[in-house]
Amino acid sequence: MKIDVIGDIHGCFREFEELTKKMGYNWTTGIPIHPDDRKLAFVGDLTDRGPESIKVIEVVYQLVQKEGAHYSPGNHCNKLYRYFLGNKVQITHGLETTVAEYEELPPKKKAEVKNQFTFLYEAAPLYQILDNGKLIVAHAGIREDYIGKNSNAVKTFVLYGDITGKKNPDGTPERRDWAQHYQGKAMIVYGHTPIKEPKRANRTINIDTGAVFGNKLTAYRYPEDEVISVDSSLPYDESRFREKEDG
Repeated sequence: MKIDVIGDIHGCFREFEELTKKMGYNWTTGIPIHPDDRKLAFVGDLTDRGPESIKVIEVVYQLVQKEGAHYSPGNHCNKLYRYFLGNKVQITHGLETTVAEYEELPPKKKAEVKNQFTFLYEAAPLYQILDNGKLIVAHAGIREDYIGKNSNAVKTFVLYGDITGKKNPDGTPERRDWAQHYQGKAMIVYGHTPIKEPKRANRTINIDTGAVFGNKLTAYRYPEDEVISVDSSLPYDESRFREKEDG
């Protein structure tokens, strides 16, 4: 099983296209397909903040439908899903960019995009268990004892990380660095917390290198255990990066 896991895209379609081409994917059909039967997997947070969230939704939907790509949601995906359901959500923290793009679409296209994303989200597992459990892809990570479970506590952990209930000075939730304590055999690939370089701890790797904040979009290649990145075309925002997670 050969898989390329893509970090948090956040509407950075240009970087997504460049990264997949760098890894040998061909876009002639309108979606990235690899000649060597490699599959793409996504850590979630496809949308918000970046310039082309709708295009990312459309391509990932087609990849999952036609090519058997692997997708599980991030917290931004969860919020967009709730928005499409008509739930009352705050259109902030990046959702406003996706909603603005969506509102510009003609009615028929709006319905299509809404249906595509709703299907994508509802068909997705909370996290991906791949290659007979040797590879786990979970948005903010997962504790070893949570693998195979889907309780509310597991969902909160997978979408938001190991949150303490406290806030950092910038208002973001304080999170423990669960990866430092992970002792499992499965390789866990995750994102959610933007860092400047991919971060390894035990058998885990964070590949959210902050493409939408002007740094890089990163992929993890399995089973090669390699990372590959492309530079972001967006303005760099130093304030968005955390060198380490708490605790």
